Amino acid sequence: MQAFFTFVAELKDFLPPNRRDVTFAYPFEGTPSIKHLIEALGIPHTEVHHIVVNDKVVDFSYLVQDDDHIRIYPYSTQYNDANPSEEIILSDSEPRFILDNHLGRLANYLRMMGFDTLYRNDFQDDELAIIASQEDRILLTRDRRLLMRSVIRDGYWVRAKVPRQQVIEILKRFNLYHKITPFRRCMRCNDLLQPVDKGEVIDRLEPLTKKYYNTFRICHGCGQVYWQGSHYARMEKFIDQVKHSQSINLNS
Repeated sequence: MQAFFTFVAELKDFLPPNRRDVTFAYPFEGTPSIKHLIEALGIPHTEVHHIVVNDKVVDFSYLVQDDDHIRIYPYSTQYNDANPSEEIILSDSEPRFILDNHLGRLANYLRMMGFDTLYRNDFQDDELAIIASQEDRILLTRDRRLLMRSVIRDGYWVRAKVPRQQVIEILKRFNLYHKITPFRRCMRCNDLLQPVDKGEVIDRLEPLTKKYYNTFRICHGCGQVYWQGSHYARMEKFIDQVKHSQSINLNS
């Protein structure tokens, strides 16, 4: 028995060149679920928005039949082939992320822009999967096998390898440009920052900081104190550059 698969848009990133931009036959035995076959082909279930089999939308529990014609769509697709007038709407809720050990710089950038981002450089795969599931977080990773764990409901395989490109990729994928609220989270521990009177932290400041700065915020999670020093202008410039990337196609 065999089914005929077509993977749309960026889902082709997971396929070998001879299976991109074409419909190809895939043999199978018994009555496997569509989820099983999609992941056997190397595509994590977290990357799939909807599935159309023989012009009907199905879910992951669908049992594949001989000669089925299957089209698999990612989240970036705007319309459903089975109902072209039905637009796919991305959730407007603010996402909460957890990142694997290899995405530390991306975690810093996301926190800088105000997004709830868990990261440790010693997370184990089991921990990542459990926390993502229990806390309803989106797992960002470069490990596609990790995303195939059944306990993980929401996740994304980060394509870019350069951190500055990664943050643009995430902002575009999750439609987050309008939700950027810089400098409200601690870049060390992710807690929200609170204003603090200069007198409460003055004994922790360097002499020039005491002299030239009067506005401070503190993280009550780890105790880190923040002010608008020279690093602040560099971060503002970086965030402005990222915002201007909204119209750039990373694949061009």
